Amino acid sequence: MKEIILNHPMIEHKIAILRSELTSTKEFRELVSEIATILCFEALKDAPLKEINIKTPICETIGKIIDENNYAFVPILRAGLGMVDGVLTLMPNAKIGHIGLYRNEETLEPVEYYCKLPSNIENKTVIILDPMLATGGSGSAAITMLKKRGVKKIKFLSIIAAPVGIEKIKKEHDDVEIYVAKLDEKLNDVGYIVPGLGDAGDRIFGTK
Repeated sequence: MKEIILNHPMIEHKIAILRSELTSTKEFRELVSEIATILCFEALKDAPLKEINIKTPICETIGKIIDENNYAFVPILRAGLGMVDGVLTLMPNAKIGHIGLYRNEETLEPVEYYCKLPSNIENKTVIILDPMLATGGSGSAAITMLKKRGVKKIKFLSIIAAPVGIEKIKKEHDDVEIYVAKLDEKLNDVGYIVPGLGDAGDRIFGTK
């Protein structure tokens, strides 16, 4: 399994602002979107290319493009929605699915309440979007849901992760590639990432 933790000064800069409780809802959304773009850029490094004929103002040549129809982005509701615009900046014609999971606050286990995926999903590379990879329960459950529908190639994009969340996905889905902007220290006793940034969904949608 490929596990990529981004290490770049711009990521450190954006994460520092993202963490602050003083950061406005507007700026928080913008930063989540920007970091999602960077994560997606990294995750698409192995994207296959096909050749096309191009006529430039100077001459005819061969160009190489990605077939966007081979990709689908699937945010885990609701916080994952905050990453959608960022990834669509790179691949605007990719299809979008949605998986709805919420965490039972007593057991910390994920509960499914919604799943709507593009047609022919089993033949696409699916990139799951979730800003926070905490216990790994929701992420692993989303991967299982996709695999049950025949998806064979899955990547997981998260802005901040706890070690236990990464380890859970590695243990249960060792064929999934994980891309994380920042690896944090641990989870607290109620399952939140430390130091983290609070509840990403609340901060994205202004419901904190």
